[in-house]
Amino acid sequence: MVLDTLPPTERLAFVLHDMFDVPFDQIAPIIERSPAAARQLASRARRRVRGADATGGTDPGRQREIVDAFLAASRSGDFTALLAMLAPDAVVRADAVAVRMGAEREARGAEAVAGTFSGRARVARTALIDGVPGAVFAVDGRPRVVFQFTIVEGRVTAIDLVADPDRLRELDLTILDG
Repeated sequence: MVLDTLPPTERLAFVLHDMFDVPFDQIAPIIERSPAAARQLASRARRRVRGADATGGTDPGRQREIVDAFLAASRSGDFTALLAMLAPDAVVRADAVAVRMGAEREARGAEAVAGTFSGRARVARTALIDGVPGAVFAVDGRPRVVFQFTIVEGRVTAIDLVADPDRLRELDLTILDG
């Protein structure tokens, strides 16, 4: 069953909210997270349960190609290439720790997301995050920020920046070479 494959905090946030209609501000203290983090955990679980997880039906090999191309375009500042990889309504969301590190809380629309990444991500590396291709920024081998990509029909629809140390510890993270 899909629920059994979810990390405990995701499963709890999802079940309490979606099945028992418990508000996120009441779920937050139970899972020892902020209401926004509880909402994000439930959303991630919802995508997985519905079968539209972060791969969005995209084959993992193809998803890795898209992530690699996105990082290359980001590093080189190729705004046009970034736009071509993004869905028109793409969104980038950052958790509270990533915001404290300098990320914007949220950027909506392909141009805003492309602007957020153009000329950046110079040291981000492709990684498997819970078995799904994404990216990580690590210092001395320790992950500082994880970039969780949602790709649907070959285009990036969302990027979630996760920098909360507790959340990072919950992720199954493998940094990939090249």
